[in-house]
Amino acid sequence: MFAVILTGAKQYIVKEGDVIRVEKLDAEVGKTFTFDKVLLMSKDGKSVEVGTPFLGNKVEGKVVEQGKADKIRVFKMKAKKNYKRTYGHRQPVTEVEITKIS
Repeated sequence: MFAVILTGAKQYIVKEGDVIRVEKLDAEVGKTFTFDKVLLMSKDGKSVEVGTPFLGNKVEGKVVEQGKADKIRVFKMKAKKNYKRTYGHRQPVTEVEITKIS
């Protein structure tokens, strides 16, 4: 059984027991979070239900960790103008363990 969920403007294929890193969610560590935007679901691996745009099903997950992703370096430069800028960014992320697909 798997489902495709939409969160943070990204789509994730999830199964029970998977641990995914998504954009920051407003949930405390140890609490459950419900993803209600389910785009697609397959119960037996052969038949597929597709939502228009969403199904009525829900995917529940337990928040494992709140943190930040790896730092990325952003470098800007304009040729022949002596302009160079470097800065970094760390995106806040939430680690969620999928517990139930219903």
